[in-house]
Amino acid sequence: MIELHTLKPAKGSRQKSDRIGRGNASGHGTTAGKGTKGQRARSGGRNKLKLKGIKQMLLGFPKKRGFTSMHAHTETVTTTDLGKTFKVAAIVDIKALKKAALIKKSSPKAKIVAGEELKVALQIMDIGVTAGAKVIIEKAGGKIQVTEIKK
Repeated sequence: MIELHTLKPAKGSRQKSDRIGRGNASGHGTTAGKGTKGQRARSGGRNKLKLKGIKQMLLGFPKKRGFTSMHAHTETVTTTDLGKTFKVAAIVDIKALKKAALIKKSSPKAKIVAGEELKVALQIMDIGVTAGAKVIIEKAGGKIQVTEIKK
């Protein structure tokens, strides 16, 4: 039966490390496995060894900084843009915004922000709307419908 006091590592998985510099009888005496003389035989010698040609290679790389987020960026659309693009009682959703080229075809999310007053009543479907934009849309006789998306 396996219990905590009977657990052991698999045979051959654990190996004792060689203790270097403990006299010639140990098999790792005299030069301690570092060969004879030279920079690599000295203490701290290995750290400072760098390939001299790497610097030129590094200078040749383009200087790109920062990073690109993996999370989707929410695009913004103003009420002014909606008023210029859509007709009365039009249904505005992500597909309609992409078709009208108000947002990129690759962007999965959009949000409507306040701009100028709307003169057309629009139906907004499943798009984020700011408080200011909501007032403008409802004042023009439009409706906002957002279906709950479970996470």
